[in-house]
Amino acid sequence: MMKPMILATVAIASVALASPLLAQSFSPNSKPATETPLSMVEALHTAFGDHHDRAVHTKGVIFEGDFTPALEAKTLTIEPIFAGGAVPVVARFSLFAGVPTLPDNDDGASPAGFAVKLIAPDGDDFDIEANQHNNFIVKTFDEFAIFLRAVGAAGKGDKAPLDAFLAAHPESRAFLASRTYPASYATATFFGINALKFSNAQGKASFIRYRFVPLAGERYLTSAERQAQSPGYLGDEIVKRIASAPVVFDLFAQIAGPGDEVDDPSVAWPETRRMVKLGTFRLTRQPADPVATAKALLFLPGQAHPGVEAADPMLVMRNTAYPISLGGRQ
Repeated sequence: MMKPMILATVAIASVALASPLLAQSFSPNSKPATETPLSMVEALHTAFGDHHDRAVHTKGVIFEGDFTPALEAKTLTIEPIFAGGAVPVVARFSLFAGVPTLPDNDDGASPAGFAVKLIAPDGDDFDIEANQHNNFIVKTFDEFAIFLRAVGAAGKGDKAPLDAFLAAHPESRAFLASRTYPASYATATFFGINALKFSNAQGKASFIRYRFVPLAGERYLTSAERQAQSPGYLGDEIVKRIASAPVVFDLFAQIAGPGDEVDDPSVAWPETRRMVKLGTFRLTRQPADPVATAKALLFLPGQAHPGVEAADPMLVMRNTAYPISLGGRQ
């Protein structure tokens, strides 16, 4: 297991590159990634160890429930999942780092993750992944792999690569300094840091980022409060909470505006940007067999759907990397 000191430097949730605003799918000026989905999985194992489990966001808890779309979702996309009635969902809350035994109150637990799978009637399931931080630690996929390898070197006693990386990346230092830690998975806002392109029935396109807003409101812990919590406080609390009442999140699409950085996930969009409600999630129970469900559960957040496509090349690459990780945990 990685040392807590090293985990304290790590707070990443998903990998991202993005696209230019509304003009086209991918930037003609973007440099192609030199990393591959396989090399990214290997970089994650370099940082956290190869433990035959999820390569990142390893420790988590799974629930079932339902999603009811909002009427205004149809103004943004023709995707049927946002136009019909309620559908079943499988959702997973998780800690960040790729360490199965990571304490919930460890520095490396942030940013927490929230992933949902909407079970579509036609079999074209719709997956969303989000993280409890409104931006990403680096700008590009390649930088993420370099960072992970530096973390792995630091875990073996060589801190020079990590020190050099952070010295050269002020956005990464700012990210690490701004992390928050929720009192409960149910009291955190979760952000989709990668842009997608939505198209409606009139052919109008919008670039969006997802946002999950908790009905219970936001509550985060001070450093002292977090250190006083048990190593399993997040998982234990959410299981008890859902056993007594549903946990509810509203899903919104934040719409990119002129000048927004949609090819740089390290930059959050302004809070003044328009938010459109897409629907509401209710989580009500754990699966009958949580272990078997966790082992087989695969999220593909970059999958194309009618009226929804990746506006971020990394989302496509993640769709290849995640099955590689899945194969390693069977």
